[in-house]
Amino acid sequence: MTVQPYRLYIERIDPSKNMARFYALSIEPNLFGETSLVRSWGRIGSRGQQKIHVFDSEAKAVDLLLPFAQEAVARLPSAAVIGIRVSHAQVKEETAHAASSSSNSGCKECR
Repeated sequence: MTVQPYRLYIERIDPSKNMARFYALSIEPNLFGETSLVRSWGRIGSRGQQKIHVFDSEAKAVDLLLPFAQEAVARLPSAAVIGIRVSHAQVKEETAHAASSSSNSGCKECR
């Protein structure tokens, strides 16, 4: 069962390139008592695409969320004006931990 809410939402808008994209990460409980990492991305205003990774524990989901969050932020241009909302402060503290751990080992889809 998920104890803490983890959510990351990034938007990139560039009217000169007709670009309006979003990327969202969240950790949510599912109906079977497991924890899911939900990744959504696409054009703002559209349904976009979604990928769901299912885990036995919240800790394993966080271990995979952190590298995805780091990669998403690293791909942003440094001069871009963006909006990033993170709903859990512990994500910053755990960033160093995720870099040193193997993150895919706990995902049921990655086994």
